[in-house]
Amino acid sequence: MSSFRSVILCADDFGIADGVSRGIVELAGMGRVSATGAMTNMPGWRRGAASLKPLRDRIAVGLHLNLTAGAPLGPMPVLAPSGRFPSLKELLPKALKQQLPAAEIAEEIGRQIDAFEEVFGAGPAFVDGHQHVHVLPVIRPALFSALKARGYAGRVWLRDPSDKATAILRRPIGRNKALIVKSLARGFARSAAAAGFRTNKGFSGFAPLDLSIPAACIFEEAFSKLGPHPLVMCHPGYVDDELRSLDPALESRVEELNYLKSDAFSELLEQRGLRLASCFEDV
Repeated sequence: MSSFRSVILCADDFGIADGVSRGIVELAGMGRVSATGAMTNMPGWRRGAASLKPLRDRIAVGLHLNLTAGAPLGPMPVLAPSGRFPSLKELLPKALKQQLPAAEIAEEIGRQIDAFEEVFGAGPAFVDGHQHVHVLPVIRPALFSALKARGYAGRVWLRDPSDKATAILRRPIGRNKALIVKSLARGFARSAAAAGFRTNKGFSGFAPLDLSIPAACIFEEAFSKLGPHPLVMCHPGYVDDELRSLDPALESRVEELNYLKSDAFSELLEQRGLRLASCFEDV
């Protein structure tokens, strides 16, 4: 029996821009990430999905549900009257006040799932959310319902972006953000289990998404104090003009990409007795 402990390392935002997608594919080919979440409403998903297909036996490819970047795949006159999604800053207070248009959101979730299946030729291995929107009120039950209606209960796992407070407090980088997300995700794992979905147990990878902290420090901390079934998120990629127009996280993506490609990262995993798992059953 292997003495190595398994952990899922998930690269978020596949499809947000071609540079990000290209970087994730390179890492997957090197065995340096074991999962990626696709933003299927973004044009880059259709352009880049074919490059993931040869890797489907090596990494888990999931849906990175997106309601805060780009345009919806269908009309959303209440949530996105201009044809563009609101920012998280605009979405969050409405979610907490239960003021989001539930029917519109349920339909858009369905469209993003359909876009995944249509382009990838298979269903997602897991579902999470861009900026963790999948755990928010209104969105959370809509996601469960959409997945159950398609027969995905028991077949896909869902990301729980929370962790034990003791673990979070022992990881200073991104601590405040982690605590906020933990609060927003309260009860998510329990609700997911009741709906028939498994979740990870242990979550890390919060970072400032700028160059204020070296990538090596971010990953050394992210791969510490791991839960029993841990998932670590990351945001690697190359910067291009498309990304500059869409997202504030730019050069930090290149720093993460370079670190994950480095010998230092493989040495970190070996020193910690860790291996990257490609599916939930391996964790």
